[in-house]
Amino acid sequence: MKTTLLTLAILILSTLLFAQRAQLLGMVQEHPGNSPLPSVTVTLKDASAKLIAAAITNDQGIYQLDGIPTGSFVLTYSFTGFETFTKAIEITSSKSINLNAVALKPDARLLSEVTVIGERAALSLKPGKKVFEVGKDIVGQAGSITDLLNVVPSVSVSPGGGISLRGNSSVLVLIDGRRSGLTQSNALEQIPADRVERVEIISNPSSKYDASGSAGIINIILKKDKKSGFSGQLRAVAGSPNDTRLNSSLNYKSDNLDLFATYGIRKTDYVGLYRLQQRFNPLEAGELNRRQDEQRHDDGKLLYFGIDYQVNAKNTVTAAFLRNATDDHDKTQLRYLYSNKDGAIDSSLNRNGESWEQRNYNQVEFNYTRNFNTSGKKLTVDMQYDFWNSNKDWNLSTERNLPTNILLPIVRTGARGATKDLIVQTDLTLPIDSNAGFAFGLKMDNRSVRSHFIAEQEQGGLWDIIDQIDNRLIYKELIGTAYIEFSSKSGRLSYQAGLRNELTQIGIEESGGEYASTKNYNRLFPTLSLNYNFSKGVTLQGSYSKRINRPSLNLIYPFNELTDLTTRFMGNPDLNPSYADVFELSFLQNWNSFTFNPSVYFQNNRDVIKEYTYRNSDNLFITLPVNIDHETRQGIELLLQYKPVKWLQMATEINAYRYSQRGIYHGQDFTYTDNTITGRMNTQVKLKNKLAFQAIYNFIGVNATAQTRNTAIHSIDVGASKTFLKDRITLLFDASNIFELRKFESRTIGADYVIRQSNIPNATRYRMTLIYKLNLKNNQSVRQAKSGNRG
Repeated sequence: MKTTLLTLAILILSTLLFAQRAQLLGMVQEHPGNSPLPSVTVTLKDASAKLIAAAITNDQGIYQLDGIPTGSFVLTYSFTGFETFTKAIEITSSKSINLNAVALKPDARLLSEVTVIGERAALSLKPGKKVFEVGKDIVGQAGSITDLLNVVPSVSVSPGGGISLRGNSSVLVLIDGRRSGLTQSNALEQIPADRVERVEIISNPSSKYDASGSAGIINIILKKDKKSGFSGQLRAVAGSPNDTRLNSSLNYKSDNLDLFATYGIRKTDYVGLYRLQQRFNPLEAGELNRRQDEQRHDDGKLLYFGIDYQVNAKNTVTAAFLRNATDDHDKTQLRYLYSNKDGAIDSSLNRNGESWEQRNYNQVEFNYTRNFNTSGKKLTVDMQYDFWNSNKDWNLSTERNLPTNILLPIVRTGARGATKDLIVQTDLTLPIDSNAGFAFGLKMDNRSVRSHFIAEQEQGGLWDIIDQIDNRLIYKELIGTAYIEFSSKSGRLSYQAGLRNELTQIGIEESGGEYASTKNYNRLFPTLSLNYNFSKGVTLQGSYSKRINRPSLNLIYPFNELTDLTTRFMGNPDLNPSYADVFELSFLQNWNSFTFNPSVYFQNNRDVIKEYTYRNSDNLFITLPVNIDHETRQGIELLLQYKPVKWLQMATEINAYRYSQRGIYHGQDFTYTDNTITGRMNTQVKLKNKLAFQAIYNFIGVNATAQTRNTAIHSIDVGASKTFLKDRITLLFDASNIFELRKFESRTIGADYVIRQSNIPNATRYRMTLIYKLNLKNNQSVRQAKSGNRG
């Protein structure tokens, strides 16, 4: 009993003494650049060199030492590849002490003597996201970012550049965590894939991100040049059909300055073939077969340059400018064959179209970052101004061949558009200790869009308006946002919980007074993410978020091109945003040669946007986006990666889900339930002498709505690469859509018609790419001066 009481007294006394001791909080950064430096060993010793406490910095470079008595001590910071740093410290009271941030310099001697070759795990789970490291595969070097996304698990890209996540196109694409002009007007097609460091799939984004996109966010992280002095890359591409590209990237880096610039030009041809069959009800007993041959030519110029300047240890500014200009010239030939009830052709038409389109997208961005004495406390201010304009003109000539030859009036259309978009955002990160912290933020997004669409036909040398199609539309959108987020870590468990509020005001007005609408809505978007690390490489993640899917401008505009005689797509200015509650549970285990990553997910969507096709009184088939009541999705995704030997790497992805839709629009019942599956197989072989081969097979299963059924889609892409001259020159060959398997076939059924379509937007493409890497001054590695706007 005495022993027990004595032990208890000692424990109580020890606890009281420990509680009265100091706590040290600090942060370690990398010099230059002040980027957080994880995994640094921090030790505290007394005058006799006795170890008092030790810690290792976390991913944010933050450390914490507890139970420190009063007295004189020496703090030591050490990390492989960096100079060891020591400083004396005096502890005079028992309280929490925030130390000034320490910046470690790279050890030039060690870096010149030691070369470390390492490779990160290809897949990892971070709080709230799944991270795919971009390896040195052929697609990751030969193609554009668009090509790269087509091999990232869960992601697919349509021939028109539309990006979807797990079969859901309601996805937000970011560059380095921010909206960027690099994702607009197919600019990703002009950025080389090897500029990407990693791709983050964020199916349930935290409250720090915009709530847009019910499918989630795809965040593309670009590489940061780490070589001091001048460095860069030159790239040349030649392909068939014509795909000529020249791209140069240059970078200059010093201790507090980083200048970067990218310039690229592109001349690309596309060959497309589209077939359509319309069968009418038995009373009309008719049929139309249409063939459309398309030749598209795109010229593009991309310029991106900027500066990162570290004013001092606590203040950094970034400024950048982007211009993406395209000049397109397309030609299309349409042949219409009308058959009677006996199948005999009773009339035919030929229509030739030619279009010219110019688009100029500009973006100015500015960032200010302020670090404080309190480790981990940071304030950022971002301003972004986007302005673009576009002009498109169509000339259409039509000739009837049967039953008699007649030249029909020439039709021309013109579309003019311009927008201005100002974004101002501020974020404050406020740590509580080394394992917990808050984040706060405010954002304002003000957009103004003006457009004009006119359709005319020639009559007796004069041009008359067709069906009063001379429309001017003004669209204004203001979104105000505030968010708060708390994150913490306790042992193996880490979590993030946040709340975002978005207030939206929208005004749409047709200058002729035919249409005017104002909409205001205010919504709260909660988020939650839980991560549990069982051991190294074994993680379980659960997450939830509420999302919004705002209709894009092309879905709202009520204007449409008149290229085809029988079908048109029209926007719907009455569209409302849709909302989704998204749940996901994911498990990841990484072995030395095998990765196992199953996930289950569920989405509950309201006011979902779907396409509705109907036949009007003029026998035109109109496709219109509309809101339906409800849709649920529940699925399972499995990703397997296997590297049995050093020279062979294989990956397989399977995503199977069930969806159920419900709603009625103008008498059309959209109630429908079905299952579908998507998959991808990726194999890469690396041989001696830096020779590599790669083959990718993609599969999208049959999917349908109440009106339209899409058949399965297959595609195969292959490539080969060879590196010369100590990795300075790389030569690559790749072929996409070989055998032209990527064919889109569908069947749409209405009350009095059946429409069948078969589309091959892009023929098989072969490309040869030459990459030359510049390093005009080969100094030791240093980090980006500032991660700021670009990651």
